Amino acid sequence: MAFNQSAGPPANARQIERLLELLQKAGHDDFRSARGPMGFTQRQGNGKFTRDEADALIAKLEGDEHDPSEPSKPQPSARLTNDERAVQSITSGVLAAELQRRGWIVMEP
Repeated sequence: MAFNQSAGPPANARQIERLLELLQKAGHDDFRSARGPMGFTQRQGNGKFTRDEADALIAKLEGDEHDPSEPSKPQPSARLTNDERAVQSITSGVLAAELQRRGWIVMEP
């Protein structure tokens, strides 16, 4: 595959229109402004998607639409290692003091 070329048939005009509409609802002006936040490639930032890419992105954006008054679904918690659990049990003051002792610069958020 050549540089900057898609790996499949191009998305049709209806898919591109729907995708742009959903991106605008999400607060982006166009494909280019959504490139960084959405993780688009340069090709996608220019509005060129394969059918599969467009379908997947449309499904993702439609799945993100929800009623703001509706409580958000809790995210599944990631499995923590023993070290991560131990660090979470340490108070902020103790953690900051230990980091300073190791040479780090620490400040409140």
